[in-house]
Amino acid sequence: MTNDDTALSDRPDPEEWGDEDFGPTGPDDDVPGPPRPVNWNLLLAHDLEQEWLALNRWVEWVRREYALPVSVIPPLWHRHPALKWELSALHLHWLAAYDPEQDASAAIGWHRDFAAARQRLRDWVAASGTRLDRDRPDRQTAWPGEPPAPPVEDIPITNRREDFVAFVIAQVARRKAAEDAFFARLDDADLDIDAGPDEGADTEGG
Repeated sequence: MTNDDTALSDRPDPEEWGDEDFGPTGPDDDVPGPPRPVNWNLLLAHDLEQEWLALNRWVEWVRREYALPVSVIPPLWHRHPALKWELSALHLHWLAAYDPEQDASAAIGWHRDFAAARQRLRDWVAASGTRLDRDRPDRQTAWPGEPPAPPVEDIPITNRREDFVAFVIAQVARRKAAEDAFFARLDDADLDIDAGPDEGADTEGG
């Protein structure tokens, strides 16, 4: 068993996440290692789960610490990719700005960028139509030659945490299925290579 396998087996399943997985993070929380860019498209399933939980904790902290309205961070921000990318970038910027090795002026730089990011977040929220008590999938525009975009309907929000848990479980499951399919193709290719083009043919003098 590899170290990665051990780490995976020790982590709780999404259904077993405790309150500590949802508690807001803060400036005094320990962060393992220096912050690094997060490309959500390339994360492996177990990393995807951890990044979602870390981002969610930080969003919970920042919305309460700065008393941000729903027009900046709505309950179902996680279901809107533009909000996810914007908040993720802001989170990473915050981690870097408050790193103990950082220059003391970095914090004011983060707040300057935070002001600009809040306006962008307002724009994303307004464009998406998500609200405090209802959510609406992002409206897609079909280009000429493409099938028409599916209809967009409001969905009532009854429990934000339950929705987040269900969303992350589904996201991680899809990413894991994609990984399994990818590695299965690699295994099949290895079998073809090992077999060789002449395997099974009569050898000379046989």
